[in-house]
Amino acid sequence: MTVATDEIYEKYLQKAITEINTLGDEVTQAGGGTRVPVVGSGHPLADVMLLKYAPRASELQEGVAFFGRSGNAILKSLQRLHVDPMAIYGTNCLKFADGTEDESRPFLLRELHIVQPKLVVVMGEQALAFLNGLGFPLARPLEPTEGERQTLTPTIEALYTPDIDESLDEQAQKTRFWNAFKPLGVWWESLPPY
Repeated sequence: MTVATDEIYEKYLQKAITEINTLGDEVTQAGGGTRVPVVGSGHPLADVMLLKYAPRASELQEGVAFFGRSGNAILKSLQRLHVDPMAIYGTNCLKFADGTEDESRPFLLRELHIVQPKLVVVMGEQALAFLNGLGFPLARPLEPTEGERQTLTPTIEALYTPDIDESLDEQAQKTRFWNAFKPLGVWWESLPPY
């Protein structure tokens, strides 16, 4: 007897939800009750993972990555590109305002393994350096080439953009971010239908 594709997907989805929730609990415990964790948010089996380096004040207040100005800007950009925001997962490299890279690496490694995105949008030089130093299996080093898709692993592509948080205050920076982010729409349109 064969199992329907939808049933298999649902099992993977339930497993990913459980693993993401467990990871969130572990990040919270790593804060020791004295530091506010900022966890990733979005679909646990997203096609696209958004990655920026460190949480901002609004994210620290809510405990969720991409909350506030950057999240609103991303949502508007996704709408313009006709990319389903429900197929996105967003996270920070550092999980605490005072977090260290050594402390945060295992968390991001696990997020990548759980979500298994097809494309990682790497926002800014610090996030790029962090991802390149992660030691993800079969990963190739990425270049800071804005708006050009690159191969991260045999199954994951990457798109490098400027840091979204640093791009919101000046029109020239917004335009630079938008131009680097636009290829996500072309990539999205090329995905086979489910």
